Amino acid sequence: MQRYKNFFAGFMLVVSVAYFTACSGLGINLFSDKDDVNLGEQVHQEIMKDPQEYPIFTGDPSIKQYIKDRIFDHVLAAEKIEKRGIYNYQLEIIDKRDVLNAFAIPGGRVYLYTGLLKYLDSEAALAGVIGHEIAHAERRHATQRMTTQYGASMLLSLVLGQNPGEIAEIAANLFVGLSLLSNSRANEDESDQYSIEYLKSTRYYPGGVKFFFEKMQAEGLVGSGSPGLETFLSTHPDPVQRITITNQRLQQMGFPIYSYTSDGDGIYRAEYKRNILDKLK
Repeated sequence: MQRYKNFFAGFMLVVSVAYFTACSGLGINLFSDKDDVNLGEQVHQEIMKDPQEYPIFTGDPSIKQYIKDRIFDHVLAAEKIEKRGIYNYQLEIIDKRDVLNAFAIPGGRVYLYTGLLKYLDSEAALAGVIGHEIAHAERRHATQRMTTQYGASMLLSLVLGQNPGEIAEIAANLFVGLSLLSNSRANEDESDQYSIEYLKSTRYYPGGVKFFFEKMQAEGLVGSGSPGLETFLSTHPDPVQRITITNQRLQQMGFPIYSYTSDGDGIYRAEYKRNILDKLK
């Protein structure tokens, strides 16, 4: 009898969570921060097993060290980042010069493609991208998506005491390939917003997150079917709209509106060229 009571209670809990999530639109997340870290380690191990798809950069080590020390760690020290002591924040560089992209996995690892590094023009632009990817980890967008996709069955398995290892396996598989990178429009917008918030307390211009899109627009690449942009445009929608929204946010906060060609305070164009671009050739 107790078994059936547990089943009924679990079933009603699943129904309630599913109903509440559907009706409210809120980002319910059944994973803990520890789960995010563990999942991230699983995903990283899968990435490391596939050097053809994810070739880790083995060029000049000073490039990665400079990005980590000068930009990545500096952004991580921003006042509004909450999970510095909880997540395993690390930087990785994937050596694909035809891919203009970056992504984050649960628990804090951030991956930058060399194609993106070669395309950007300034430290502010890279800081904006890094802030955006850190926001995906901080706001837990990946495990929110997993909760939406697997939440009911996962919760029922936990309530009934079934093997949670199967859930972890499903979770790891979700992040193989492009499914790892697929964020919703709301996720992308929130990460853009948080990138601005993070950079406000750093040396960098807080609107750097839009510089990549501005350069794409200026070069007529938005909507292009070229291989270098295909992945990015399939996972990061509406670049032009994101420029407009970012400018609106900067204006509301009282910041000047710089573009990707600007040389104002907090841009650091010469430093980027000297320490990153020139060494990637």
